[in-house]
Amino acid sequence: MTYATWLDYLLDMSDKQTPKTMSDAHNSFHAEKRRARRDKFKPAEQKSGNWKRKFVERDNADRYLMYGLHTIRQALCNPQRECIKLYATKNGLSRLELPDEALQGFTVEEKLPRDLDKLVGSDAVHQGVVLDTKPLKASSLQDLSQSKLILLLDQITDPHNVGAIMRSAVAMDAGALITTSRFSPIESGVLAKSASGALDLIAHIEVRNLSETLESLHDLGYTTIALDSEEAIAFEAVPDQGKIALVLGAEGKGLRQKVRNTCKIRARLDMPGEIKSLNVSNAAVLALYLSRQKLT
Repeated sequence: MTYATWLDYLLDMSDKQTPKTMSDAHNSFHAEKRRARRDKFKPAEQKSGNWKRKFVERDNADRYLMYGLHTIRQALCNPQRECIKLYATKNGLSRLELPDEALQGFTVEEKLPRDLDKLVGSDAVHQGVVLDTKPLKASSLQDLSQSKLILLLDQITDPHNVGAIMRSAVAMDAGALITTSRFSPIESGVLAKSASGALDLIAHIEVRNLSETLESLHDLGYTTIALDSEEAIAFEAVPDQGKIALVLGAEGKGLRQKVRNTCKIRARLDMPGEIKSLNVSNAAVLALYLSRQKLT
C-alpha cells in the first residue's frame, strides 16, 4: 500500500458515521471496517507482524505529515520545501493568513477537524492544518561562511528537545544546527511541531563523524566550545571570539569523550541555585544567549 493510499483510507473511514446504538447496522459497520483493514493491509501484516510500525518507518523515509499553524506557515513560505498536499479546515486555512500564491503548486483539500485527527492522531495539536510534505534537503558545512554562531548536538535523540533547540537557535540568530546522521531524530511531525516553524528557518546539517566535523570547523575559523557541567571554567570566563560553535551532549551521558577532547574550550554553565544542571533545551538557549555576548 502506498503512502497516498493509506491517507485516503484514513480519510474514507472518517467519513463513515458509526450508528449510535448496538444494532445489526452497527455490527455490519464494524464488520465492514474489519474486512477493509484485513484486505488492504494483509501483505504488510504477513511481512512484519505489525503493519502500523512498518508504515511509520516507510513514512519517515521520504515524506511525513506536518501539523500546526506556525509550523506549516513557515513551511509554505520556504521555497526549498516540496509540499504535496495541504489538508485544512475552513477556519484553519483562514488562520494561516497566507496569500493565494503561497498555496500554489500543491493540492489544498478542505476537511473537518475529525478528519485531521484521523491523520495525525487526536493528541496532536494540528490547529486545523496538516501538510503532506517531503523532508528538506540537507545543507553542507560550506553554507556556514557567513554564520558567526552555530550549534552542534552530540547524540541528542528526543525530537521534542531537538525541536525546542532549533527554535531557540533561530531566536538567537544561530546560522545552523549540526547533528549526527545516527542517534539523532529524523525530520518528522513531532520535530517540526516542537520547532514551531524554526525547521524551515535554519540550516540543518547531518554529519557522520562529529569529531571530524569539529576539526573542519576549526579550519573554517570557529572556536568550538563544549558545554560540560563538571568543568572548572565557567562560560562567563570564556574569552571573546570571532566565530563560535557550541557543542551540547545528551542528557545523562553528556558529550562523548572524543568529541569533548576535540573541542578547543570546555566550560560549564554556572548555576547559583541548588540545582546545578538544566534540561538540554534550556541549557542550549542560555548558552546561545551568552555566546552572543562573546562574539566580536
